[in-house]
Amino acid sequence: MDKPVGPPPALFSDLDLSPVMYAALDRAGFAHATPIQAALIPLALNGEDVIGQARTGTGKTAAFSIPILEQLDSLDTTRDPQAIIIVPTRELADQVAKEAGRLAHGVPTEIAVLSGGKNMTGQLRQLQNGVQVVVGTPGRIHDHLQRGTLRTDSVWCVVLDEADRMLDIGFRPQIERILRRCPRERQTLLLSATLPETVRRLAESYM
Repeated sequence: MDKPVGPPPALFSDLDLSPVMYAALDRAGFAHATPIQAALIPLALNGEDVIGQARTGTGKTAAFSIPILEQLDSLDTTRDPQAIIIVPTRELADQVAKEAGRLAHGVPTEIAVLSGGKNMTGQLRQLQNGVQVVVGTPGRIHDHLQRGTLRTDSVWCVVLDEADRMLDIGFRPQIERILRRCPRERQTLLLSATLPETVRRLAESYM
């Protein structure tokens, strides 16, 4: 991260979150924030671009989901996606969407999973009906952009989860095309277990 954040708070109650989010966290059994959550959430809520080094199992999904959910406009304001979360596999897309759905308890939130192996007709119908958050794999998200079925005009946050793994698989061309289609004035959160040169170059280009 670009600047020191000080000692992280040990409890979610030490973070500046909404009452409805505290209720959702309590319902999910979350009390103590992990180091990545305590460090990333305040910066993300402040609108900053963040690079977070975190492995699977460290609570990184909640770390980027909570700031997004806290700042979403309702579907009455816009029916186009406001946040896009890019992950390497359809299994992870399902997991992230499920976790975000748990954290959204108490506030009606439309989350669409766009990944290969899923029914395209269902995805198209959900996008037409209006979604606030898209979680998906680079190939399928790019496919929807090419078809014109995914609009990015209202996107204010893009998350690259497991960035090192996505680049290892060879998704860099699709990721770059997706990022170029999103508004320049946006927030970018990059999560990666390791920070090799390929990930650093991607961050320098788009963050």
